[in-house]
Amino acid sequence: MKSILKEILSTSVYLLVVLLITYFIVNFVGQRTQVVGSSMESTLSNGDNLIVDKITYRFQDPERYDIIVFPYQYEKNTYYIKRIIGMPGERVRIDGEGIIYINGKELNEYYGKEIIVDPGIASQEIVLGMDEYFVMGDNRNNSTDSRDSMVGNIHKKDILGRAWLRIWPLYKFELLEHQ
Repeated sequence: MKSILKEILSTSVYLLVVLLITYFIVNFVGQRTQVVGSSMESTLSNGDNLIVDKITYRFQDPERYDIIVFPYQYEKNTYYIKRIIGMPGERVRIDGEGIIYINGKELNEYYGKEIIVDPGIASQEIVLGMDEYFVMGDNRNNSTDSRDSMVGNIHKKDILGRAWLRIWPLYKFELLEHQ
């Protein structure tokens, strides 16, 4: 009888430790999220499962072209996955030809392959605050992003983390490239 109680107590303590470690990892280190929609095609696809790195931005600032995850402010438990285009303190504008300008200079990037049809609010120059980021989906003409006033500029405090690892589907398992 004594050995059974000892075994139950030992198992309970083991399970408690596992639950505490899991809680710590999910809340402070990493979190699984699923891509819904095609706004990040061809980098990420609908149904891809990712691990979000929640710890890196505690020690360093996000960088241009990082793929970040942040909550959509108008719908609970909805997260957006977008790429950082504009950095704090910069001026962002998209002209009528679909060219992105940062501080008056054309942005030389290859993530958005098509010509931007709708520059949205970025048709007028946007000046980012010292803690704000301008984000866009890679599928530029099928993305609700900072060009839409419902998303707007993203504050650093609102960034959940950066997309780090694609875990599903298995044949696409890989560390995500940001730069």
